[in-house]
Amino acid sequence: MGPLAGMRIVDLTTVVMGPYATQILADFGAEVIKVEPLKGDLVRQIGPMRSPGMGPYFLNANRSKRSVAVDLKTDEGRQIVLDLCKDADALVYNIRPAAMGRLGLSYEDVCKANPTIVYAGTFGYGQTGPYAARPAYDDLIQGGACLPYLFSISGSDEPRYVPSAVADRVVGLTAIGGILAALLGKARTGEGQRVDVPMLESMASFVLSDHLGGLTFEPPLDKGGYQRQLAKDRRPYKTSDGYICALIYTDAHWRRFLTATGRGELMDNDPRYSTFSGRMQNLDAVYGELSDIMLTRTSQEWYELFEEIDVPVMWMHDLESVLEDEHLKAVGFFRHMSHPTEGEIISLANPVQFFGTPVEYNEAAPRLGQHTVETLHALKQSPEQIAEMIRDGVVLAADAPVKP
Repeated sequence: MGPLAGMRIVDLTTVVMGPYATQILADFGAEVIKVEPLKGDLVRQIGPMRSPGMGPYFLNANRSKRSVAVDLKTDEGRQIVLDLCKDADALVYNIRPAAMGRLGLSYEDVCKANPTIVYAGTFGYGQTGPYAARPAYDDLIQGGACLPYLFSISGSDEPRYVPSAVADRVVGLTAIGGILAALLGKARTGEGQRVDVPMLESMASFVLSDHLGGLTFEPPLDKGGYQRQLAKDRRPYKTSDGYICALIYTDAHWRRFLTATGRGELMDNDPRYSTFSGRMQNLDAVYGELSDIMLTRTSQEWYELFEEIDVPVMWMHDLESVLEDEHLKAVGFFRHMSHPTEGEIISLANPVQFFGTPVEYNEAAPRLGQHTVETLHALKQSPEQIAEMIRDGVVLAADAPVKP
């Protein structure tokens, strides 16, 4: 089921960025064959777990995939990947292109097995620049795309990273767009292509679209930065008993809010409040006064008032309360699944809904090498050949030992 049903993706990605992208493709119906090293994807080891190699970070980025564990540094392992590519629509990887070349899995190598494949790479930097050969991680890319600097000028006591692998996930989403566009082009022309999705360029585009500001112009009109997003008081509002998230944004919002709190005359008599431009020019004063007002009521009282006067509002959840959010529960976002080895787990639904080819959630994330044997059978390997490859440490099947 799903709009990509019938498509095969060979997935050579690990950690977050690539697996996040390929899980979405799997959710959309593609058959995703995850080719893992013999010790497994590194993130199998992150977080609390019931069984070795089945941590929550892995479980939440590898749903509905098939795991084949292969030593790509062997000739036999490399050939397994090339054989998988013969009938594949796309190959997705997230190591540096030079490393793919050393493995004998460059675009040119793979095209010999399948000239029409979409060969998609998600890695640190564009290959025509001086950073091309450098390794990249989410923290580094956040720094290169200005995020820690923006924290430092928006009220943080020092530069900080976003406490989420935001670069990995933004680039993963960018990669999906590129992969699907290339697959659509292939459907129309019959021709595949190489697709590069570099992290720094993707994340710089994401951040600078908001914050390039006056630096858009030559000569510059200012030093950049969208002031509303950088205002030190743009944060969850402290109430008398906690915090609440609200956005009083339009003229109508401000008039209803000020009227409801006994300050309606400010919209008529105070230019700092009466117009959008006035509020933008006096952000610190306006947000500072708003912060003081919010201290006068409880979070529940503010939530009810904002709903009553139609001002956007949201609870400031923690990692436990979000599991009880009435909306997320009502739409089935938290899906309770029974994993064959991990028991009952919570899985996060794909937010995209297809009403003709709905997403199905039939398979949880696989054990390491869970599908090695059946995949090799499909590649016409005999039981004797498969047993020999397991014995020689070329592949790993679930529950089979790794060669020292």
